[in-house]
Amino acid sequence: MDLVKSLFALAAGIGMFAATASAKDLQVGFVYVSPIGDAGWSYAHDVGRQEIDKMDGVKTSYVESVAEGPDSERVILNMARRGYDLIFATSFGYMDPMLKVARQFPDTTFMHCSGFKSADNMGNYFGRMYQARYLSGIVAGSMTKSNTIGYVAAFPIPEVIRGINAFALGVQSVNPDATVRVVWSKTWYDPATEKEAAKSLLDFGADVIAQHQDSPGPQEAAQESGAYSIGYNTDMSAFAPKAHLTAPVWNWGPYYKGVVKAVQDGTWKSESVWPGMEEGLVDLAPFGPMVPQDLQDKVNAVKDEIVAGSKTIFTGPIKDQQGNVKIAEGVTATDEELLGMTWFVEGVIGTTK
Repeated sequence: MDLVKSLFALAAGIGMFAATASAKDLQVGFVYVSPIGDAGWSYAHDVGRQEIDKMDGVKTSYVESVAEGPDSERVILNMARRGYDLIFATSFGYMDPMLKVARQFPDTTFMHCSGFKSADNMGNYFGRMYQARYLSGIVAGSMTKSNTIGYVAAFPIPEVIRGINAFALGVQSVNPDATVRVVWSKTWYDPATEKEAAKSLLDFGADVIAQHQDSPGPQEAAQESGAYSIGYNTDMSAFAPKAHLTAPVWNWGPYYKGVVKAVQDGTWKSESVWPGMEEGLVDLAPFGPMVPQDLQDKVNAVKDEIVAGSKTIFTGPIKDQQGNVKIAEGVTATDEELLGMTWFVEGVIGTTK
């Protein structure tokens, strides 16, 4: 009888070991366009990755500084071949390469950031950063003395154009005499190029510099010239403490944890999602000490309206650079119109090319 009990115990032990051995951590991969040490876009995503890496049954890894185009396809394909369960591609130019790989690996879940294409096993996601851009525009428009605000921009794609427009609308809401002058760097991460672009705007008389890139280069240029700066992606105030007014910032952790949980419990489905300030995905960095308290209070009051849904950014009348009404009075632009925005609002100086 004792022998029988022993055999049953041994069998149970073997079964438990087998179950443990067969349990597989969810393998999650991230592809970044710039180094995580950029303190910007890729760094913000990597902070989110680190949060899901702490979840039970999850193992993550990443590849940084991956160029958009064929190189990104190679990296994504390699992850899929190695059996990754979930892959996040975090740059606009990764969209078509990811879609191509997704069609070859129907059992893998793919998520693309900032794009618009999808498949049964590939979703896309982004955040309504234009909300925080608008708030930062209120700060810039209130702090400028020259009424010339510089904007160092990455690439002329709808995401960047939409952000510039929202920023300009924020500026104009408090200072209709101010203009926003745009220079394209055609880079996501090139500190030297982005710093030089900012200098060209400062030479033109800008006394506030905003940006849509990953490096603190534009903010460093502003500080060196005694001007102010609006950062992006994360709180980069340490790089330019005398210039940094605030920054539109990302908080990817909660969203990434939700996606991973959905994949784990089998409830994930392909969709396009675009959460905003009301869900905490986007926000403003702390204000610099040079920002007056009454201005801080004003910005926070508008933020509360955005979170409550009583304030929308792209509600007309809104005109383009040529004075044509693009969004009629009382009309709010649809998400489709915002995602395809290719024109500048009145008060922006520069081209969309």
